[in-house]
Parts: sequence; structure tokens; C-alpha cells
Amino acid sequence: MRLVIAGASGFMGRAIRDAYAAEGAEVRTVGRSNADVGWDDRAALTRLIDGADLLLNLAGKSVNCRYGTANRDEILRSRVATTRRLADAVASAAAPPRAWFNASTATIYRHAEDRPMTESTGELGEGFSVSVAKAWEEAFFETDLPATRRVALRTAIVLGNGSALIPLLRLARLGVGGAHLDGRWPASPARRRAGTYHAFGARCGRQHFSWVHLDDVVGSLRFLADRDDISGAVNVTSPNPSDDATLMRTIRRVLGVPFGIPLPRWALEVGSAAIRTETELVLKSRWVLPERLLEAGYEFRHPDLEEAVREIVEARGAA
Repeated sequence: MRLVIAGASGFMGRAIRDAYAAEGAEVRTVGRSNADVGWDDRAALTRLIDGADLLLNLAGKSVNCRYGTANRDEILRSRVATTRRLADAVASAAAPPRAWFNASTATIYRHAEDRPMTESTGELGEGFSVSVAKAWEEAFFETDLPATRRVALRTAIVLGNGSALIPLLRLARLGVGGAHLDGRWPASPARRRAGTYHAFGARCGRQHFSWVHLDDVVGSLRFLADRDDISGAVNVTSPNPSDDATLMRTIRRVLGVPFGIPLPRWALEVGSAAIRTETELVLKSRWVLPERLLEAGYEFRHPDLEEAVREIVEARGAA
């Protein structure tokens, strides 16, 4: 198999690259540095993609930052511009890839406390993060590429060694691993206009937490690569979403930490500003189910949250 990965230097990209390479696949990369081809060499990019079995695009600036003007622009540009550049290369290739999988995000759905979001019944949300996700998918599907099957991977928060789980483990060990409590917080007119203000939603840490183990990201990718009948948007999430309070309680139980001080909205806002991130990442209620993967017969390797967290913690301890 010949696989081309754009954005292979990240947490997910490295795992996918290593998994396929271990199976003997030819894996080539596109990126800004330490890659086979850079983004600015369009002719070389087309040659690299020509004849590939699968193109996988994971490129995009991390959303773990403050959503000021410069970062917002780069978050959007790094997703839309790279996707369109790949579309140009696919359209120009003599033998375009049989399949192209493009990263997307489960954050595209609205803040949901009333019911889960699926591909068939989910409602898209509003605000900056959702607008980026919508633009990303629009750029992915806007070009006519009849020879290439396309799948947008609406991926939930990925758990693994090096993921968003790691800072939560640190907080739990420090005794502040309680629930993240939403509450009222003032919003400037600028943040409201930019769509970056998180409105008070779930109470008592009951915001839903959709997640997926890194092994199941790789597994679902392999599964979808073999299913020529599946295209369009696919939710890549565990079939058993949790909520924030349960997540933090599970982390404490796995670590053997008897208690965890809850963090109210004001503390989260101050802390997020200090470490240059946004409270939306822990306060938005993401309740997403993998309807299409389940209907197609994919069997999750890590469907249970506690087992998944325990496996990651034990793997870190053995490393």
C-alpha cells in the first residue's frame, strides 16, 4: 500500500505513520519540515500524490491556543488552504488517489445536553470553532474529484500518550482533578463578534465528553480504507461518551487519587489565560456517536473510558 500523509508530525499523524510503516506500507509525507515534500512545491506535491492508494490530510494549527485575531486566522488558513492545495494536486494527478481522508472535528456539532449528535440527525453549531469546521469540510468537498472517494473524519478528543489526557492526569495528581464547572462569565463585544465566547451551559460538570482512543483512530482509518461504499462525513468517536465529572472521577480512580478539587469557571478562565488556551475546550458539551462506523460493523478496541484511560496510564508507566 502507498499512503501519503499531510501533517504527519502531530500526535495522530505519527501514530498512523508508524502503524502503516510497521505493516510494510510505503508512507510518504507532506509538511513544513522533515517531510518528503513541502507545501510550496506544487509540482512535487502532485507527483507524490500520483498513484497513491490513500491520501490522509491531518494538517492544521493546534486549537490549543488563545483565539486572538492572528491565531484565529492561522487556525482557519492552515486547514482550508492546505486542503485546497491537496485538492488541486489530486485534480492534476494522472492517477489520483483511490481515497482521500481529511481531518475534521466532532466540534462541528452544537453544544448538546439534550441528545447525542450523529451523522444523520446531528445539528451543526455556531461560533468560531464551528465556522472553521464548516469551512474545512466545504473546502474538502467543493472540488469535483470523481475518481477519488472522500471521507471527512469528524474526530472527537483523542486519548493517548501525548494527548489532551496528559495535562488532566497532571491536574489529578496535584489534587485539582475535580469536575470543570461552568458558570457565568462576562464577555467583551469583540469576543462575541468573533464567536469565541463560551456561553454558560451545562451545570455541575455534566457537559458531555466525546472521546476516542488513539488505537481506534488507527483502526477506524484502516476499516474505512477497505470500505469503498463509505464516503462523506464519519464520526470517529467512542460509542460510549462520558461527561466531564465522570471523566475526572475515572482519571482519579485509575491514578489512585482519593479526591479532586473542582475548578469553577472563574478559575478556568484565569488558568486558561495564563497557559494560553480557551475554556471552550473543556466546557462545551460534545455528545457525539459513531453511527456510521457502528452500522458498517466496526468493532472498537477501546469502547470503555476507564479501560482506555488505564491502558494509557499503564503504557506511560512502562515506557
